[in-house]
Amino acid sequence: MATVQEKIDQLHEKLAKIEMGGGQKRIDSQHKKGKMTARERLAKLFDEGSFTEMGQFIHHRCMNFNMQEKEIPGDGVVTGYGTVRGRLVFAYAEDFTVEGGSLGEMHAHKIAQMQEMALKMGAPVIGINDSGGARIQDVIPQIAVIMGPCAGGAVYSPALMDFVFMVKNTSDMFLTGPAVIKSVTAEEVTAEELGGAMTHSSISGVAHFACENEDDCIEKI
Repeated sequence: MATVQEKIDQLHEKLAKIEMGGGQKRIDSQHKKGKMTARERLAKLFDEGSFTEMGQFIHHRCMNFNMQEKEIPGDGVVTGYGTVRGRLVFAYAEDFTVEGGSLGEMHAHKIAQMQEMALKMGAPVIGINDSGGARIQDVIPQIAVIMGPCAGGAVYSPALMDFVFMVKNTSDMFLTGPAVIKSVTAEEVTAEELGGAMTHSSISGVAHFACENEDDCIEKI
């Protein structure tokens, strides 16, 4: 049976290993590119000694492509809070030394958890991005279906999804509508021209499928 001190020592050893990210070789490679590590960036950003890290021990749970055999310290991102010139700030920094800073399920969970705390505190969030992209084995396909107007803040979500379906003549997707454009630029444009199914499937590339009607759209989904 391990003593309390032995358990504390094991904890510190584990923390030290996590804080090394992808290991000395990858840290050296990061430095050779003129880039700091995630923790170095956060140490530079926050008031000295004020940063408190969150979720250091979080581990990925992906089983695809033999991922269960991989160790990914902190799941490739460092999150936490501290003060910047005396003001409370929350932040995350993606760690390129760990799996290229790639975004996985628990990586995203850590960021979301930190953002929820920032929201409760009314504090700003700083994101330091240094990532090769999403870890494809950790994500699921997302399908967005536009079946009417989708404007303003509502357009960000579908635009980030993998497949976007729209219905001809009834679906609209734009940051702001024809009336606002006319009042600001004096340009007259219809909703269909501005952000209809054919505009987005043949010009902008935002939509992948332009369906004849809602029945057709649901069948294609």
